[in-house]
Amino acid sequence: MEQLIIEGGQKLHGRVKISGSKNAALAILAAAIMTKERVKLHNLPNITDVRVLIAILEDLGASIRRRGRNSIELRSPGLRSYSPPYDMVKKLRASYYLMGSLLARFGRAEVPIPGGCDFGPRPIDQHLKGFSALGTDIEIEHGLVKLRAEKLKAAHIYLDVVSVGATINLMLAATAAEGQTTIENASKEPEIVDAANFLSAMGASIKGAGTDVIRIKGGRPLFSANHTIIPDRIEAGSFMIAAVATDGEIVIEEVIPKHLEAVAAKLREAGAEIELQADRVRVKRGPQLLPVDIKTFVYPGFPTDLQPLAMTLLTAAEGTSVITENVFESRFHHVDELKRMGAQIKVEGRTAIIEGGPPLTGAPVKATDLRAGAAMLVGGFMGQGRTILSGVGQIYRGYEDIEAKLTRLGARLKRIRSSFPALPGESS
Repeated sequence: MEQLIIEGGQKLHGRVKISGSKNAALAILAAAIMTKERVKLHNLPNITDVRVLIAILEDLGASIRRRGRNSIELRSPGLRSYSPPYDMVKKLRASYYLMGSLLARFGRAEVPIPGGCDFGPRPIDQHLKGFSALGTDIEIEHGLVKLRAEKLKAAHIYLDVVSVGATINLMLAATAAEGQTTIENASKEPEIVDAANFLSAMGASIKGAGTDVIRIKGGRPLFSANHTIIPDRIEAGSFMIAAVATDGEIVIEEVIPKHLEAVAAKLREAGAEIELQADRVRVKRGPQLLPVDIKTFVYPGFPTDLQPLAMTLLTAAEGTSVITENVFESRFHHVDELKRMGAQIKVEGRTAIIEGGPPLTGAPVKATDLRAGAAMLVGGFMGQGRTILSGVGQIYRGYEDIEAKLTRLGARLKRIRSSFPALPGESS
């Protein structure tokens, strides 16, 4: 089991370049097998989740070659299977995008119900409702979702809840459905826009991505494409929060500032000084860190993925802050870890009340999920003394070269291999 030893009391200073978006990359990789022709993808983050999905695609019969650290060339003329292996799918929740892409390619898909971070129930009922509307027969048995469509047909689909996964999955399948499909109450995330831009580059006709109504004229052939993935707004937001939390100053480069407006607004409210420029953001803490109330929401609201990091920051704000988690039912697993470091936090349902002020202290903690792991890193930098973070494999799922980037900013941390075995459910 790998661990990170973090020395506390650090101020992060310098410049950091943001990698490609994890969430966009996973959707686009799944979509890339919808054409038999060559696809080139650039700014692909070199992270565990991407490597797992590439391995799944190769198992299905795709040929993938690295063209440098962050570019690949993918060809799949001889794709031989529409059933990805369970042992790989269970590691990656975003593997459900293969339902939409394989259905579009073959008219069939057999995909195990995927794994991923445990934030409480995240049903795929909206995905299945949309597939059914597109003319798909659906069976679920032994944890396997079996989809079959003799011919996909256009439909008018209203999503009962705003869902990024369902929006992307149905957009993929609808590109193969004759006629115009309309998806209402669609998610507006930048990653959806990026996936739509990639599909359009292959020849699909998609209008309205980034709004709550998306229209797809399906049934068109898909061709070769060359696409650069957008910067990761969650990684950028993580470094923004880290700068403020450590009383440092960071210039965050190669970002799309518009994607960071909700985060910037809350950090300014907390007393930070933030300058949004053309493709970079400068962040530093102001004279005083102030308590704030945060409500997570779908884009363009405050991202749920940054909620654990925001909570860590607010433990240093003198006074009472309140965080309400509106996206996931159970995304407070990091609270117990912060309490190990001395944080005073009370959880009532979907609301966490943070009594800030006293500094955190170093302690043995674990990364309960990807973003909680990033939050523990920030807590370790803020804390007095040494923090030992286990379960660090969670962090590598979504942050490329995180140790090197932090070290260049002045962090003092070291990766070690513990002699103790990983606990059940803990990755390393």
